[in-house]
Amino acid sequence: MDTYDVVIVGSGPAGMGAAFSLIRKNPQAHILMIDQEKFSTGGMRNDCKMNFTYPIGFPEEYWSKEQAEEYLEEVTEFLKPDIMPKCNIEIYQRRAQRLGCSLLEIRQTHLGTDGGLRLIKQLLAKLQDHGVDLSLGEAMLSVDEQEKTIRTDKREIGFRTLLVAPGRKGFHFLQQLMHTLGVPFVDNIVDIGIRVETRIEHYPIVRDYYDPKFYFPEKVRTFCTNSGNAHVVKERYATERGDIWYSVNGHAYSADTSRDTGLVNFAILKTVRFTAPLASGQAFAENLGMQAALMGGGKPLMQRVGDFRLGSRSKEGSFNSDLYDFEPSLRDCCPGDISLAMPAKILRAIWKAMKNLDTIVPGVLHPSTIMYYPEIKLYANKPQYQDDYFQVAPDIFFAGDGAGTSRGITAAWASGIRAARGIARRLDS
Repeated sequence: MDTYDVVIVGSGPAGMGAAFSLIRKNPQAHILMIDQEKFSTGGMRNDCKMNFTYPIGFPEEYWSKEQAEEYLEEVTEFLKPDIMPKCNIEIYQRRAQRLGCSLLEIRQTHLGTDGGLRLIKQLLAKLQDHGVDLSLGEAMLSVDEQEKTIRTDKREIGFRTLLVAPGRKGFHFLQQLMHTLGVPFVDNIVDIGIRVETRIEHYPIVRDYYDPKFYFPEKVRTFCTNSGNAHVVKERYATERGDIWYSVNGHAYSADTSRDTGLVNFAILKTVRFTAPLASGQAFAENLGMQAALMGGGKPLMQRVGDFRLGSRSKEGSFNSDLYDFEPSLRDCCPGDISLAMPAKILRAIWKAMKNLDTIVPGVLHPSTIMYYPEIKLYANKPQYQDDYFQVAPDIFFAGDGAGTSRGITAAWASGIRAARGIARRLDS
């Protein structure tokens, strides 16, 4: 049986951040990184948009401003981002403020999906050059806390320390692991919303600010804006019973005027927190996703703003080249009526935010604008951590979006570094 000083489960930014931090602090450590996918996973594969300003991506229950900025400094030093310029921000901020809304000014970089894949390739090569053993396409199945071993679909592996760093798709796996370890947790928060797609001339702020972060009353926000060579995509999810549903998402390739779609897409999401009674945000999200799939014949729903304002469902004819002057970038959706699928309280808050947004950036509610549903962002599990380094059991640590320590690439990388500091202390003891 192979035994390692550190076994890292997950090859996304949290796992990579931890690995590079450990290499620097403990260059002799014997490290293994595994991932159930045959390629490195994580947010860097999809659009690779990174934010370098607190609190974006940093859950405030785990990160103070001072902590986040300390770790962001280390992330920035390693990744050396090319921060994108912004202009005319004050104009939009004043408009937002008059409506009781806000526009955050965030330091951002955008590599695009293609640029992200190149970065992943470079980072994995660096890890292997530093002696990290990498095993893609190997899934962790279980852990024996007493024997300090994990079982995968290929072998049994011993560890001195274990870091489990899944993304949001590792949600169910992480819950099963926490049940095995007896780690108390809740997963009572979820973001529910839509993805908006329109022509860039109807949302011209993206020429001044690539991914504008608007915050509205009733816990509604914009998220993950993509423009240029931008596309809406769907993501496949499965419930514990094996039922399939889809959430939508967006991405863009690196800047290339020859492939510019002339479109922009972004999410507008409402945060839902269950407190009394305490309920599972994951289960709630799955039910909504399944309901949308039922209405869409197994596909997400899409509706033009013009039809929505008339109280009419969209039909195939709504996606012609007459009044509605662009085709959806995601054709594999079902034209329908989002108001029949989304809970009314959530839809009212989102529509109110969209009307505010149309006042701040006039044009976004053009009749041709498309609303895709559902876009669901799981806030992930909230384990009970034993220390400041995300340790959940002796010599077992969590990090990343799936573990609730982050929401996004840079914060996930920072959480990996933070866990690595705790791991290094255990290796030195």
